[in-house]
Amino acid sequence: MAFLRSLAFFAVLLLLIHGALSFYLPGVAPQDFQKGDSLQVKVNKLTSTKTQLPYTYYSLPYCTPSKIQDSAENLGEVLRGDRIENSLYVFKMREPQMCNIVCKLKLDAKTSKEFKEKISDEYRVNMILDNLPLVVPLKRNDQDSTVYQLGFHVGLKGQYSGSKEEKYFIHNHLAFTVKYHKDLLTESARIVGFEVNPFSVKHEYEGKWDEKMTRLTTCDPHTKHTVVNSNNPQEVEDGKEIIFTYDVEFQESDVKWASRWDAYLLMNDDQIHWFSIVNSLMIVLFLSGMVAMIMLRTLYRDIAKYNELETQEEAQEETGWKLVHGDVFRPPNNSDLLCVYVGTGVQFFGMILVTMMFAVLGFLSPSNRGGLMTAMLLLWVFMGIFAGYTSTRLYKMFKGSEWKKIALRTATLFPAVVSAIFFVLNALIWGQKSSGAVPFGTMFALIFLWFGISVPLVFVGSYVGFKKPAIENPVKTNKIPRQIPEQAWYMNPVFSVLIGGILPFGAVFIELFFILTSIWLNQFYYIFGFLFLVFIILIVTCAEITIVLCYFQLCSEDYLWWWRSYLTSGSSAFYLFLYATFYFFTKLEITKLVSAIFYFGYMLIASYAFFVVTGTIGFYACFWFTRLIYSSVKID
Repeated sequence: MAFLRSLAFFAVLLLLIHGALSFYLPGVAPQDFQKGDSLQVKVNKLTSTKTQLPYTYYSLPYCTPSKIQDSAENLGEVLRGDRIENSLYVFKMREPQMCNIVCKLKLDAKTSKEFKEKISDEYRVNMILDNLPLVVPLKRNDQDSTVYQLGFHVGLKGQYSGSKEEKYFIHNHLAFTVKYHKDLLTESARIVGFEVNPFSVKHEYEGKWDEKMTRLTTCDPHTKHTVVNSNNPQEVEDGKEIIFTYDVEFQESDVKWASRWDAYLLMNDDQIHWFSIVNSLMIVLFLSGMVAMIMLRTLYRDIAKYNELETQEEAQEETGWKLVHGDVFRPPNNSDLLCVYVGTGVQFFGMILVTMMFAVLGFLSPSNRGGLMTAMLLLWVFMGIFAGYTSTRLYKMFKGSEWKKIALRTATLFPAVVSAIFFVLNALIWGQKSSGAVPFGTMFALIFLWFGISVPLVFVGSYVGFKKPAIENPVKTNKIPRQIPEQAWYMNPVFSVLIGGILPFGAVFIELFFILTSIWLNQFYYIFGFLFLVFIILIVTCAEITIVLCYFQLCSEDYLWWWRSYLTSGSSAFYLFLYATFYFFTKLEITKLVSAIFYFGYMLIASYAFFVVTGTIGFYACFWFTRLIYSSVKID
């Protein structure tokens, strides 16, 4: 036990050390700018909620610097499809600029087609300044408030007045607003906001084009003629010339640097969000309390009654869960597979728990782009030691002796299934030439994390677990299995398993809506405090519903509870996938087959992981429950 505690302490220490190193990104620390300092705008991926396939900014023929530099900072960014690169948009701190010409582009058939496709699919351009994403401020019609949308559309579709022919127009003029908070003592300033109003303008000029000398007649800083609307928009057609321009305005703000993300994190109607979550939690807590009270009173009465029986004849006349005491701890069919899934569930549970703790403490804020995914991957790898320990401990209780076989299956089964789905999806995304496709170097890094770190740690945990004494059952197991009587229709395994998954899913489905919205509709999610509370409620609900149904099963003299306890709460993953399907058809506007496969593939992986976690919670609750009740009665 002391050795295990040392290993656990060492693992946590490694995580904390790594957290101190990897969760810090260069853009997270405050950066002070003096007047005239250069501000480099970086461009990120092009995103669309209609296709869910990200592309690099320079996949479109935008104005390109002489040398494109990649600024990806961690593994999570690459897996998310982020491709952060330098751009030609360069500002001077607190020095407004007007009608800056970026470049002139003449479209051909290929480039006009590329722009039209991205405009038709409603792609958005994402940019970053001082680690702040670019947003478009929009006024609400019903309220005197502003909401922010991440990035601006590549362009839009429309018709000229009096014409029914649909045309494509590009946003080629960007009116940037940089908000800053000034330090009165040092005269330095920190950036607290980065906004844009995009316009489509058919720029005109006189004479021969010279990028440095030409003055535009449609936008001229010398005559104070600025772009304020898109009344004369720029068409996207073969042979058309497009001139890209931008303005920069600096506004002093009372918002301090520490609070600059607040506007980004309050994009949704938070009143509905909070009310729905609190309402759901109160209902689940009430039901859980009722279930717990009924179970405790019923069990107390049963145990007292059974302990009062004095003769063997009286015991034989009784029916219920005591009669199966000689079979209740009989090893189940496919016990090896059960051990593997339980170990994997413990690995997932540990990963989720520690990740949420880091998130609640603020280590995984949205300013750490990719930090959440990076943390989850690394924690999954390090939690392999607990997966090996728990799977082998259970395996030894079932009288198993080949612990290396169990360790290998624990280390490879779940990752192999996920990897197979992931490789298929990645091949499809790669075929679409999307930046969401994971590069070869990142693939190699993932394989190294799996086989170089996770697998050895699983074997270390398995070795330690197998060296521990086997878990002793509270009652002896008969040599001959007892015949299970015919069960009522409501005790049918399929029916009871499906019923058991409803309540755990009900505990999380409201929060699930906001999580899916943040993932698939390109919004931020940062209410980790509530998410952690929902996770606790999920644990309690999974445990209690599994215990209740296990008790009813044992009272019906059905002692095959091992797998059913796992599947009862694990079936909530089935409802999660059904809800994901419902969400796809009601909230998303995906039309491409590849995008639909991409969505359902990743939701299948998420549902599979949810099944493993909730199933393990239900199994251990039932395992504790059966050991408790059978050790509390006098067995002759």
